[in-house]
Amino acid sequence: MSQKNQDWHRADIKSALEKKGKNMRSLSREAGLAPDSLRNVLTRHWPKAENLVAKAIGVPPETIWPSRYESKKNGLKEAV
Repeated sequence: MSQKNQDWHRADIKSALEKKGKNMRSLSREAGLAPDSLRNVLTRHWPKAENLVAKAIGVPPETIWPSRYESKKNGLKEAV
């Protein structure tokens, strides 16, 4: 997390959630998803899941996954 454009390590994301009294499984269930669904956000771009995790932690998704949002900052169209 120390480098500006580096995505958070998955352990840092899990730790930040735990500090808020949450985990991936509980967030998944609260969102009406299968319990292990949100684990995919650790390896894949999934805006809905990124927003759920970021909201639970209390930071914007761009802070957690800057590499996934760099194209938007540079005015480029995001690849689908």
